[in-house]
Amino acid sequence: MKAIFDGTSIRTGPDGISLYEQSGYGRPGESGLALSVEESLYLIQRGKLDVEGYDFDSLLMQSVNHPETGANFLRSFIVYRDIRERGYVIQPGPHDFRVFRRGQRPGKGTSQYLIRVLSERDLVSFPVLIREVATAEHMRKNFILAVVDDEEELTHYDIRFHRPKARDFTAFESEVVAVPAGSSAMVFGEGAIMLEKQWFGTRLDQDRLILSPPEVLYLLDQGTLTFPETTIDRSTYFASALSLDDELKEKLTVYSRLRSLGYTPRTGYKFGHHFRVYTESNTHSEMLVHAISEGAEIPISTISRSVRMAHSVKKKMLFACIQNEEIVYIEFARIKL
Repeated sequence: MKAIFDGTSIRTGPDGISLYEQSGYGRPGESGLALSVEESLYLIQRGKLDVEGYDFDSLLMQSVNHPETGANFLRSFIVYRDIRERGYVIQPGPHDFRVFRRGQRPGKGTSQYLIRVLSERDLVSFPVLIREVATAEHMRKNFILAVVDDEEELTHYDIRFHRPKARDFTAFESEVVAVPAGSSAMVFGEGAIMLEKQWFGTRLDQDRLILSPPEVLYLLDQGTLTFPETTIDRSTYFASALSLDDELKEKLTVYSRLRSLGYTPRTGYKFGHHFRVYTESNTHSEMLVHAISEGAEIPISTISRSVRMAHSVKKKMLFACIQNEEIVYIEFARIKL
């Protein structure tokens, strides 16, 4: 089939409409079919298209060297080809690509995925990510990050909002006195027993319970915990703890919100994250949660390690993005299309 490159898209004559009707390529017009460069290269490789003045290599190199879009073009083509060869119909937009349900195509079905293409060295901007996931959710589509590594291999991540449901929990009946101990605090006797039943703290011995800084601050804010009058106050304790942990503010915000939902956050240090979170029971944690500030940018390579770790221990991987007074929980999961 013959086609002409006009500098932005490849256009066929009226006979090109069959590519759209049979396999969902391009966008039909009055005089034929408009194809993206990715679609055209794929069709050239398969021997189904002949673009006047270009072979596969010359069209690819012109696209890769384009001053505005060339830097990202090769990995976009790799993603396009991979998804086509998996039996899906894929078209440009509204993110980088949209992918139709298997066996469906434009005019005869609905798209299922919206795909954004990244390289292994790219940063994930969480404000941008949240907007794009919200757009996909509004359109009732799944949002996918397709990451191309330096060996041109692909990893797909399904990204969605996680909305934790509140659970019932028992309120405290009396105040507990705690003694500050460095960045932690120590509780004794009946107070230690009461807090331990609610999954706060770690036993030092039979008589003493040690509370972590987020636990101390949460319990102080709830009015459950008090310091002896002769020791420091809440603001002094917070300043001291913050000087040893510059992520404490974000951690406390997320910790407090999870506790208010009836969940049990415990340190996630051994998993490389802020919290492991118990939801349905206190015998197995279901989630790893990492608190991040508004405007955070994280390398996709860091996120990849996080997702692999969560998968290996059979937990969900959530990033809790703090936006003003709200927390947006974003779940990352590897998928196979």
